[in-house]
Amino acid sequence: METGFRTSVLLFLALAFASVAGAQAFPTATQPLDLSAFGAATGTWTGLGGGRNLGATAGIDLGWKPFYNFYPAVELRGTYPLDSGHVDSQKNVLVGFRASRYYGRFHPYGDFLFGRGKIIYQNGGYPNLNGSLLYIDSVSNVFSYGGGLDLTLSDSFSLKLDAQIQHYDVPVTTSGAIYAKPISVGIVYHFDFNHHIHYNADGQVKGYKPPPPARAPAPTQPQ
Repeated sequence: METGFRTSVLLFLALAFASVAGAQAFPTATQPLDLSAFGAATGTWTGLGGGRNLGATAGIDLGWKPFYNFYPAVELRGTYPLDSGHVDSQKNVLVGFRASRYYGRFHPYGDFLFGRGKIIYQNGGYPNLNGSLLYIDSVSNVFSYGGGLDLTLSDSFSLKLDAQIQHYDVPVTTSGAIYAKPISVGIVYHFDFNHHIHYNADGQVKGYKPPPPARAPAPTQPQ
């Protein structure tokens, strides 16, 4: 199970690197993509026995030209617990789709993410339903959905508020699942690979002025 989680982490890092490299490959004058990275402090209600975690979340978003006033993006993120609490600790790597709207400085968004997560049970393990076994850890797919708000602070930085609901499969509950609720507060950094092209909410280039028409050469006088 540990090998599978490490494989997911390596895949996350590889996709993140490929996204950055791909964005930088576009010529400055024609780049249609928007790349940002974020880091956040995350408090998680784990959904198991009153468990709580305090951790860190980091990720990247690769967006493109707005479509009907929505800004679509692919998001990759990972969360790691720094304080595991007394019940269980949860870490995961997720990838998925995000869509946002722009209202001045306020950019609300919704997302749906999927990936892999690992739960480590504290205090020597967590008992199964009949108490005959203690589970030390478990690994499962994770479905995460939620949303948040990015508040623009400057051309390069935004404040992020984010909340998710995350579904884990576990062997220690009657339903076989738990629903964690992480809430994050952090900072977003926007990479500007193109200082000339920016789209507004209607998908039009902001501040674009077409070049003046070329003048026909003046006729020459016959000698």
